[in-house]
Amino acid sequence: MKSDRLLSILLQLQNYGKLTTGQLAEKLEVTKRTIIRDMDALSAAGVPVYAERGPQGGWTLSPQYRTQLTGMKAEELAALFFSSQGGLLQDLGMHKHYELAFEKLLAASPDSIRLNAQTVRQKIHIDGAGWHQSIETFPLLPAIQEAVWEERKLLITYNKDTETVSRTIDPLGLVSKQSIWYVVAASEDIVKSYRISRLLTADKLDEHFSAPDNFELDRFWEQSTMRFIRELPRYHATIEIAETAFDAFKQRRYLQVISHSPPHKGIISAEVQFNTLESACQIMLSFGPHVTAVAPHELRSKLIETIEAMRVAYTLR
Repeated sequence: MKSDRLLSILLQLQNYGKLTTGQLAEKLEVTKRTIIRDMDALSAAGVPVYAERGPQGGWTLSPQYRTQLTGMKAEELAALFFSSQGGLLQDLGMHKHYELAFEKLLAASPDSIRLNAQTVRQKIHIDGAGWHQSIETFPLLPAIQEAVWEERKLLITYNKDTETVSRTIDPLGLVSKQSIWYVVAASEDIVKSYRISRLLTADKLDEHFSAPDNFELDRFWEQSTMRFIRELPRYHATIEIAETAFDAFKQRRYLQVISHSPPHKGIISAEVQFNTLESACQIMLSFGPHVTAVAPHELRSKLIETIEAMRVAYTLR
């Protein structure tokens, strides 16, 4: 919209002091002719913008002029934290707020920015370290997001084992790990995370809450992630794998290649950490004859047993 572009021009000039027609056109992704027309429109509206001629010239604002439109909205500030995460902006409905956010951030006073930035960091955390990508959907995310910002209690329901559980929680913050969203919440003095895609309902209540004084969202998430990793099951195995299949094998989920030897006659010997015996069997069988187990003996026996059962099943058909 033209009005948004005119505001962007004002903020650009306020932040950078002087810019040429070409620089403004590049920043706003329009033609130089459009910038010149926009300058005429600003001048006609009484904005003291003028051009300085010469090699060091450009468009500038009167030193006495300062726009009063520099207040950052919470949505615009939050959008800055997701500027490299286009999908996250779409999830939270913030993609439209990014256009003016950076210029407003520069133009606002340091005190207000520091306060708002701290608030955003307390409410939303982005964990870029990857586990696998997901195609989950989050229909409840907007309602949960509102409750987080407004510090309103939520009544959630979710399936646990064979029953549906209801729980009232204090939603302390949102965490995105890759494309998976979690709400970190307190309930009965216990803080834990809930995977939003697995919630059945999330109803915002009238009652407000206050976050614990010593709670830090990023620190909680880091500690809970480390605890989750420590508690994962471990199953160690020695394998031999065809060099041509090694790269694909390393990229499989639920395993970690601890060490491996240089290829010898097209075969790599590797020490691998799987989650469980069953997981090791499933992954290794998916690579067919390209992967063989060297140790432990129970893994070799389990693989032989499974392969024999498959041979019998195919023979009977």
